Amino acid sequence: MKLLPFLALAMLATTLASSAADTDTRVFEMRTYHTAPDKLDDLHARFRNHTMQLFEKHGITNIGYWTPIENPDNLLIYVLAYPSREARETSWKAFQADEDWKKAKAESEVNGKLVNKVDQLFLNATDYSPAIKPSAGSAERVFELRTYTTTPNNLPILHERFRDHTMTLFARHGMTNLFYWHLLPDQPNAENTLVYMLAHASVDAAKASFTAFRADPDWIAAKKASEEKGGGSLTIPDGVKSVFLKPTDYSPTR
Repeated sequence: MKLLPFLALAMLATTLASSAADTDTRVFEMRTYHTAPDKLDDLHARFRNHTMQLFEKHGITNIGYWTPIENPDNLLIYVLAYPSREARETSWKAFQADEDWKKAKAESEVNGKLVNKVDQLFLNATDYSPAIKPSAGSAERVFELRTYTTTPNNLPILHERFRDHTMTLFARHGMTNLFYWHLLPDQPNAENTLVYMLAHASVDAAKASFTAFRADPDWIAAKKASEEKGGGSLTIPDGVKSVFLKPTDYSPTR
């Protein structure tokens, strides 16, 4: 590797590391709502006009709200933050007992319930994640939620590869690193799961960026070295899942 490109890469890595949330001990909750048919707009209205404000009233931080760009299942995905798991339980009890919430929920469900099922993930920030806080891009952005399932015992090596190489190379190829999480220990598959989110100018821009990233000699070398260390691929077959998202009009992260 030539010296100047190496120095530039090292400086970028230092910049990313300096913004990492290595002291962020908060608990994050990713909630996925499976809405009833034709009820997604009503759910958006309830969040926009009531739920978000009531969350904040009870000490719950709104990070971002998204829907898949292709959304045949009528999903709403959002992320909240709490000081701790115990604080989360206290806040939700107070929120659910709030008379304003009970009224908003009842009025929104006059013609039937809005949500059929809720999926939850409880997460902590990785030590290399950029600061996890709401943000808005200077232009409209597309978001990509990526979930990796590793081969046995290789999650630490995957973290190492992201920390030392992948994030910097993503940035080199025009991708914005937003949030990186691992699951809390009591969550299923916590020992082999990485969840993270990127931002792109568009879906086409994301595809172009990943094509350039995968052809980058620095990535090829980092991938080879990490797989030699891990005894093969760090992810199981079909172990990388990607969903492109668009922010809702009321999302703090846009």
